[in-house]
Amino acid sequence: MPVKVSVVVPVYNPGVYIEDCIASLKRQSLPPDEYEVIFVDDGSTDGTPGRLDELAAEDSRVRVIHQENSGWSGKPRNVGIEAARGEFVMFVDNDDYLGDEALERMYDYGVANGADVIVGKMAGKGRPVPVELFRRNRPKATVENAPLIDSLTPHKMFRRAFLDDIGLRFPEGRRRLEDHVFIAEAYLRAENVSVLSDYVCYYHVRRDDASNAGFQQFEPAGYFKNLREALDVVETYTKPGDLRDRLFRRWLRNEMVERMRGRRLLGLPEDYRRALFAEIHSTVVDRFGPGVAAGLPPTQRVVAALITADRYDDIVAFAEWEAGIALKAVPEGVEWQDGVLEVSLSAEFTSGGEPMRFPAQGALAKDAPPLDAAEAIAWVCADSVARFEQAAGDLLLRERTSSAQHFQPVRVVRETVPDQGGDRVRLVLRATASVDPATAAGGVAPDDGLWDAFVRVRLGGWTKECRLGPAPAENRPRPQAGLAGGRVVLPYWTHPHGNFALDVDRATKRLGLDRVTPGTVAVDGARISTAVPFQVAGETKVVLRLGAAEIVDVPGTLSPAADERLGSVLEADLPLAELSGGRWRVALSPVPNAAEPRFLVLPLALRVSGDTVRPVAAPGHGGAQRLARKVKRTLGRVLRGAAHRVRNRGK
Repeated sequence: MPVKVSVVVPVYNPGVYIEDCIASLKRQSLPPDEYEVIFVDDGSTDGTPGRLDELAAEDSRVRVIHQENSGWSGKPRNVGIEAARGEFVMFVDNDDYLGDEALERMYDYGVANGADVIVGKMAGKGRPVPVELFRRNRPKATVENAPLIDSLTPHKMFRRAFLDDIGLRFPEGRRRLEDHVFIAEAYLRAENVSVLSDYVCYYHVRRDDASNAGFQQFEPAGYFKNLREALDVVETYTKPGDLRDRLFRRWLRNEMVERMRGRRLLGLPEDYRRALFAEIHSTVVDRFGPGVAAGLPPTQRVVAALITADRYDDIVAFAEWEAGIALKAVPEGVEWQDGVLEVSLSAEFTSGGEPMRFPAQGALAKDAPPLDAAEAIAWVCADSVARFEQAAGDLLLRERTSSAQHFQPVRVVRETVPDQGGDRVRLVLRATASVDPATAAGGVAPDDGLWDAFVRVRLGGWTKECRLGPAPAENRPRPQAGLAGGRVVLPYWTHPHGNFALDVDRATKRLGLDRVTPGTVAVDGARISTAVPFQVAGETKVVLRLGAAEIVDVPGTLSPAADERLGSVLEADLPLAELSGGRWRVALSPVPNAAEPRFLVLPLALRVSGDTVRPVAAPGHGGAQRLARKVKRTLGRVLRGAAHRVRNRGK
């Protein structure tokens, strides 16, 4: 078979951090003879060269190229391109890793859409990744109709013929932002770019030792010299006007303005902060016309204006104000409706830990921002009130281990709340998110794991994110688990912080199955029925596993109970002819057709004698309950005695 994808991995002293990368490449769902992995060792001095040689000796998919250290990732990637035999080339860094189906999905998606570049959804583990770009699949994306420019890392798939036809290669040598130069040209010259957003393809990892190349402090003069090369690419392939300004805006926003804001600026040493400001000021004045900053949100426009005017002290003062602004999101309701979890919340910005207050009368920021920090703050706040109807909120579910995240459908109501006698107002977003367990992960059921809820709000010039919570302890709703899409989904509150999260297919003790007792089971001949504390949207097929000397699986159904507080009703017809006399333990599987179904043990058994079925306590269950009660009583006596002795000593 011809090689479909060549994976190129530049390597330099990754140590143990390369192991996750290697493991993910070996797990790919693409058939082994349809992809290859090329590790380009850029003069590593740790044990990595030997590790890679051993890997190549045992795996025919793997090739290793050793070379002298070149100083950065550009040359190793170019060497990998030249050695590649695949129709497509995929770049992966040695401390990151791929989703198991990444190569297969990205290849198929690229071929189906005739793409020269395929951008797979990213998840950031301890480091930021684009969010808006991956709201949905974009089979025909360009820099004009999609925020492609937000993603300039090289971790994408490229048609090899496209790279050769236009002669595109990475800049080499000891330098920064070589990926910006490469990716910007690829976007601007590709016939088509496809963005795959319904599966996490790439996991971008911050190492525990924070030694990733991108986290190292850079020398400002060299960095912005390299940045200018990316701007040169945009000027080469665009005409002056709105598109060029929009593309330039990405570098102004991310590489300049954001470095001069809030805690990010204040955390830098003073001498480095001033040197960085000087280089940014020079770049902005030399390269950007007024149309670039004009499209920024008000807060970023303020910072850009202060940079341009060389107002360093005002930059610091504005940063000190912004550093105190945060987002707070409070859960207000969690309930199941027809198999969908409806999560209601309120969200607003805080300043110094208190609700942020704005002027009662807003005014659009039409003119240039003031060049005094105090006046600029008032200018931004008035504009935020005037544009409040444009404020947006989102709820995302983020898997705790992998950091994969997915947007949920949200309905938002904006509320202006009078404060301080009507002179000031609070800007509050009230939102209801619909979390459907069958589709919550980009149209499919989420994988098993713990999923934390995050709220993301865009208001004024800020986009901020926080956990959903804490919920006041006295008002925390405690919804039952839900069953949908073959998943048992348990909403819960984290301990001790009280943030909202979902447990998908992992919980056992907190599911409330202890409420299923012999007394709740009704028997009518061979038919049994009982309430089960699971919410279901409609009749749902399940399997009951009966275990004694042998195992018998029995089909059953869960249907919504007339009283929704009870959850659902489990019904099954027992094959009495197959059940010998004796006591049969009972377990429930919510996924009857799974290759390895998960079974939840119920605290009851069925005693079968001929045509008679009688529900009884499961063996050992009553004893365990009695033991727990005895321990509780004994512990209570010990504590009461200790308290009595303490009181007597106090006398």
